[in-house]
Amino acid sequence: MGVLKSRIGSAIVTTLLILVLLVGTVGYIGWYNLLREVDTYIESPAEHFKYGSIGTENDQGVPYWIWEVLPRLFPEHLPGPNGYTSLGFTWEEGKETPVGVSKKTIGFPRQGITCAVCHSATYRKAPEDIPTVVPAGPSVKFNSLGYVRFLKACAQDPRFTADYILPEIEYNHKLSVLDKLLYRFLIIPSTQKAMLEQGTSFDWTDSRPDWGPGRIDPFNPVKFGMLEIPVDDTIGNSDMMSLWNQKQHQGFALHWDGLETSLTETVNTGALGDGATRKSINIAGLERVEKYISELDPPTFPFPVDEVLAAKGSQVFENSCAACHALGGERTGTVIPLAEIGTDRHRLDMWTEEAADKYNNFAEGYDYDFDQLRKTDGYLAVALDGLWLRAPYLHNGSVPNLQDLLNSPDQRPQVFYRGYDVYDPHLMGFVSTGSPAQQSGFRYETQLPGNSSQGHLYGTTLAAEDKKALIEYLKTL
Repeated sequence: MGVLKSRIGSAIVTTLLILVLLVGTVGYIGWYNLLREVDTYIESPAEHFKYGSIGTENDQGVPYWIWEVLPRLFPEHLPGPNGYTSLGFTWEEGKETPVGVSKKTIGFPRQGITCAVCHSATYRKAPEDIPTVVPAGPSVKFNSLGYVRFLKACAQDPRFTADYILPEIEYNHKLSVLDKLLYRFLIIPSTQKAMLEQGTSFDWTDSRPDWGPGRIDPFNPVKFGMLEIPVDDTIGNSDMMSLWNQKQHQGFALHWDGLETSLTETVNTGALGDGATRKSINIAGLERVEKYISELDPPTFPFPVDEVLAAKGSQVFENSCAACHALGGERTGTVIPLAEIGTDRHRLDMWTEEAADKYNNFAEGYDYDFDQLRKTDGYLAVALDGLWLRAPYLHNGSVPNLQDLLNSPDQRPQVFYRGYDVYDPHLMGFVSTGSPAQQSGFRYETQLPGNSSQGHLYGTTLAAEDKKALIEYLKTL
């Protein structure tokens, strides 16, 4: 009897060990193929800025092999031909992903968004040129809202199935049997659900003017999503900003309305706005981003400059503009009350005291924190370094070039096209009229809410010869 009990006991132990081994094996396979994170390090600070992970792949990143084939499978949901480039993405020669898109393994390859998707400028001297990419400049082409809507439209398409997607993936990548099973029964269905949820979270944009390329409503998605503030009717449409030369901007307020005073917090909130979570945010990677944009000089104007005329314009600038826009100007980097500047108020009204308070408490208990978000009463007097590549102008991108900005508001264009990156060195702005701009760009109408080109009367009463000299000088900043 004792021998029998011993054998039974041994069998139970053996069975339990086998079960533990099986559970462990299944758990390890699941972790390895779905959750295992492989850290990547890009040595070059510039390349890290453009392609390095900031923590957006975990929650809102699309499985890379699915993301790669979406334009080929669902081209009718894009605004034009040529895949993701129709949404303003730009590829550099020899790169797997476009500027502003990372690729990271979290169980399987996933893509994510980086700071550079909105903050890398491009320009062409002529239509036939390859775009020159300028890191930390404001994108004039990237259509952020169009991208979200494209992903949602793909997910809503009845063809978004494993039978339709897997063959296209396998055209480029040989999948193992396990990979095929994971994609068929788990990854593709969960991706569809996530893309639908993300797209639906932006449904409030349907009742407001489109952002268009080179613009974004940066904080309403934060209010309504992360901070769980009920959807209101505000419009925060804003031009994308340049990030370079932060070493010369120390002590300046940040964002168009000066709602932040800490560069570190601004970089970190930017990553959260791009899709990182409180846990996934890559603080070490963002520290590298902050260091890079702090040390990066503004780009040099790539066309000839009339030095004699620019010298005359320097004095005009000193007399008419320097107090608010020169590095070291007494008001540069401070908030100018809306009552004085008179520009479109929608972006200012979008950000609230409630939102600032909630964001300041958002990261409590984490190794990083937010303390300096605030509500202001106007817009920032920005330094003008690299001004030539920051068109269109004003906080909402409502004035296509500097010549128009120096005209009175009633003489500024009421309709123009933005998103075309061929540059006009005489007007100091991107080409915004004519057939090519109309075919490639987005129709901007200043009569729409949030799009007004009113205000900023500074310089509009200068003599014509002074305006010409001033514009020539501004090319040198």
